[in-house]
Amino acid sequence: MKALFLDRDGIINVDHGYVSTIEEFTFNEGIFELLRLFVQDGYTLFIVTNQSGIGRGYYDASDFEKLTTWMLRELKAREIPIESVHYCHHAPGEHCNCRKPSIGMIEPILYEYDIDLSRSWMIGDKQSDIDFAHNAGIGHTVAIGTRPIVNCDYHFDTILDAKAYFEENWDKIAV
Repeated sequence: MKALFLDRDGIINVDHGYVSTIEEFTFNEGIFELLRLFVQDGYTLFIVTNQSGIGRGYYDASDFEKLTTWMLRELKAREIPIESVHYCHHAPGEHCNCRKPSIGMIEPILYEYDIDLSRSWMIGDKQSDIDFAHNAGIGHTVAIGTRPIVNCDYHFDTILDAKAYFEENWDKIAV
């Protein structure tokens, strides 16, 4: 099984800072088309997201779960099934093993699914996402955004830019 691992804020949705309600949630332009490329090529999709807003007390786990249920329903309606969502609720100073770049979020996924990480991808918008991919052994990485991110295979300013590139070059890069 090959998988696509996705960060949430900044990848699936516009990162307005601690997005916790449906009203604050805006899907990134091009995300549906980009994800459909992976789905159509047989990738299983997982979301792995740091949600320190919970640990900081900005919102609680039930707010996150409500928003996640809505988001998954919206994606499924567009024929984009997400296998599961894993999140770290800790604030950065708590030194847990689940906050990216640590690999605690991927461990239960690997326990349940037989994933070929060398053929899998991670799409994120922070260095910690790319470092998570390398720490977990995920073979391919895509960074999104204008901030400097090192050691990624591809770097695009926007999801829309990534979508355009992958649509045009899918036959050359798909594994």
